[in-house]
Amino acid sequence: MMYAILFVALIVGGTVLLSWPLGRYMKWAMDPAPLAEGPDGWTRAFQGIGGPLTRASHNWKQYVIAMLAFNAVMFVVTFTILGLQSYLPLNPDGMGPIEGSLVFNTAASFTSNTNLQHYSGESTLSYFSQLGGLMWLQFVSAATGIAALVALARGLAGRPAMGNFFVDLQRASFLVLLPVALIVASAMVIGGMPMTLDGAVHATTLEGAMQTIARGPVAAFLAIKQLGTNGGGFFGPNSTHPFENPTFWTNGLAMISIILIPMAGVWMFGRIIGRMRHASVVFGVMLVLLLVKITGAVSFETAPTEAFANLPITRDVGNLEGKEMRFGAASGPLWAVLTTSTSNGSVGAMHDSLNPMTGLMPMIGMWLNATFGGVGVGMINMFLYIVVAVFMAGMMVGRTPEYLNRRVEAFEVKLAIFALLAHAFFILGGTALFAATPWGQATLNNAGAHGFSEMLYEFSSASANNGSGFEGLGDNTVPWNVATGIVMLFARFIPIILPLAIAGSLAAKRPSAQTAGTLGVEDGTFGVMLMATILVFGALTFFPAAALGPIAEHFTLMK
Repeated sequence: MMYAILFVALIVGGTVLLSWPLGRYMKWAMDPAPLAEGPDGWTRAFQGIGGPLTRASHNWKQYVIAMLAFNAVMFVVTFTILGLQSYLPLNPDGMGPIEGSLVFNTAASFTSNTNLQHYSGESTLSYFSQLGGLMWLQFVSAATGIAALVALARGLAGRPAMGNFFVDLQRASFLVLLPVALIVASAMVIGGMPMTLDGAVHATTLEGAMQTIARGPVAAFLAIKQLGTNGGGFFGPNSTHPFENPTFWTNGLAMISIILIPMAGVWMFGRIIGRMRHASVVFGVMLVLLLVKITGAVSFETAPTEAFANLPITRDVGNLEGKEMRFGAASGPLWAVLTTSTSNGSVGAMHDSLNPMTGLMPMIGMWLNATFGGVGVGMINMFLYIVVAVFMAGMMVGRTPEYLNRRVEAFEVKLAIFALLAHAFFILGGTALFAATPWGQATLNNAGAHGFSEMLYEFSSASANNGSGFEGLGDNTVPWNVATGIVMLFARFIPIILPLAIAGSLAAKRPSAQTAGTLGVEDGTFGVMLMATILVFGALTFFPAAALGPIAEHFTLMK
């Protein structure tokens, strides 16, 4: 247990410390101070690259249109690359064509920063598809989330324009993601991760059998996979594969990379709106939720899996099924919580092998969808809870709710609630449909409560734009590919568009004078109110589903 505490403290505590200077740098990179002589040098350079599209300032509607248009182009380009894979270069292993519904699902998955994978990368995709299609999307989809958060912050700061999406996209790609990814990728190569364009190695084993060992440009792919909260693995086993996770140190660096930019994004948000104390409160709430889930996951996983419960050798080491033996029992559940508290989706253990209550912790992360969350969008999702919390607090004391000195009225609250309920609808509605039809029933690897959890997890992952899975589910079917593809696209853009609309509405209002009766958002009282709002909403919405899945399985195994 002491090892587990030290390991968690190293990963989470170290990332918290690193996030502060990175947040300051991201503020400089994404929202530079205005200069008397006009745009700064980087903005002029990006305007030169982007042309006329980059020179206009966008209000919230124009920003959304630009974002949607660019993401539509992203989808079409990637769909085309995947569909024509067998005719394109950089295919040394001769990967063939991909089935149509899987092409749709994969293009939707990587466009939406989800990276849900209904395929195994080393046996399905060429290097061109991996690099020119998917890795490119891992940069620009993550950059889209950062740009959206910056636009939201500018609106809440009361600025008349939210900036230019195309400039923000380039700033996020070239000034934030690319430099950090180069550092991480270099460290991964030093740690023993492959980085080559050569094809698979054909080796002869000691027994004389032939073995094909897949490899490729893994380090470049993995760095942005983690930093951009993408999570798509170069290999099917994801970060449980030794080429994606060679050593203890690459394992720790990967986990730090998962939560680093989401944490820094909160500090960047606070600097742009000029309310660092408010950002500290929000960061504190997120951190408490994260630590509670980590504590629960690691504690529940100290019990051995039921099949080995009576074996003396497993009594003191916990559940090692589905784990990477090199890193101990604590690494798997810690990774599971980190990857689902963000919208990362990479795995350092097989989630299907987790004890039932341990498996509930990643689900909670995806259901709440605001514990640091995806790059950029995690703070945007938290903003939805902030709007609801401000409104409830105002109603409790009989005052007009205000956020950052602007009134929060029925229009803003309706949009926030709609976005939160849409997330719940995609999860619960999709699960109910597939649980009641052969679309889901025929693809289960387990019956009963665990089988229900497999379907519940899949739709939770799709709606939270996470990408991890309770593998064991036979999800590479036309119904699963189409349904989760649609969910990923809607669940990506509804929680971005509606908060931008809220910010645009608030920015258009005249600031109110702050008085002694104004609701403070920079103290512990607001933090408690925000925490209560998140937990009450989550419990009322998702507890019945949890009771049918992991909780029911837990009590069944206790008999």
